[in-house]
Amino acid sequence: MKIKFAALPLMLTLAACGSGSQSTENHSEAETAHGEGVVTLTPQQIATAGIEIVSPTIGGNGGAIELPALLESDPQATRIVAATLPGRIVELRHNLGDAVRRGETLAVLESREAAGLQAEVQRAAAGAELARTTLARDEALYAKGFRPLREVQISRAAARQADVALRLAREQVAASGGRGGSYNRIVIAAPIAGRIIARSAVLGQTFAADAAQTELFRIARLDRLSVALSLSPADAGRVRPGMTVQVTAPGRAQSARIGFVAPALDAETRQVPAIATLDNRAGQWRAGEPVTASIQLPGTGDGALRVPSTAVQTVEGRNVVFVRTEAGFRAVPVTLGRQDGAMVVVTGGLTGRERIAAANSFTLKSALGAAEAGHED
Repeated sequence: MKIKFAALPLMLTLAACGSGSQSTENHSEAETAHGEGVVTLTPQQIATAGIEIVSPTIGGNGGAIELPALLESDPQATRIVAATLPGRIVELRHNLGDAVRRGETLAVLESREAAGLQAEVQRAAAGAELARTTLARDEALYAKGFRPLREVQISRAAARQADVALRLAREQVAASGGRGGSYNRIVIAAPIAGRIIARSAVLGQTFAADAAQTELFRIARLDRLSVALSLSPADAGRVRPGMTVQVTAPGRAQSARIGFVAPALDAETRQVPAIATLDNRAGQWRAGEPVTASIQLPGTGDGALRVPSTAVQTVEGRNVVFVRTEAGFRAVPVTLGRQDGAMVVVTGGLTGRERIAAANSFTLKSALGAAEAGHED
């Protein structure tokens, strides 16, 4: 049976284990009596529904929070290369994925504004050369007694002023995002060493004066990546900078470390953003890659088994938690003990080796309720 829920924007395949006489014979009496149900979901559906998977906390073992994450380039090691002058791209030296050195030419722009900047540099250079020549002549004549000191001082001031004008002209070229080329061309160079992770520049592309900040390239150093996480508010209170995160993907696994937990919720997702740092000097991870992150939590040392209070739901008057299975989740009745902050002690029903749904587990309860209603119909 497939049912669509407003609270869970997915197509869920639901099966109540206690329904059907033939199916009931294949389950234990305890399971039948409790009416445990199964919710079948794919990993993609679990991620879309925002269902967070955690491990129970057992005494000295703090368990883990398991959730989907995304690898991103380090914002501190990423640079956007933009066209800061109106003009046209006449040459492209690098493509997406290329490794570049700092100062290496990425593109060449042809622009009337660039021609004006280059002409100003040439004029300033000529003026500086003339001022230096005049100063050298006046100093030589002064040494022989043919020039008064006042004229030498004037020449020195003129030479300094000419040098300032030349430096300013060159800095104007640098402020345009590149360095001087020839005549009406300006060279766009790489601001850092790294790899081109995005390229929107196209040969012959033109830029108007009111669109001068158009992005051409994006360069990033990929020896270190950021693991972007979204935690529920309850779990965010248990996560601290410095905690270990196990990052896994098909055929790969590596440890990262929490570096930042946001002090405020994201306005759109109502989740708490967190960032871990992943060493990628071996180059086995890619920016933009989806991964699974497991945050290792510290234990309490009292030997009690705890689960997040958000993991406990009430189904037909009984407390249950939803245990992850290969096909989705199974509702397991539990006996609860004392409340311990955002956690609740479980005295029966779990071994501690399970992985359970925490944040948004109420959507699974809604799925079971809808399934039962469908069976009654």
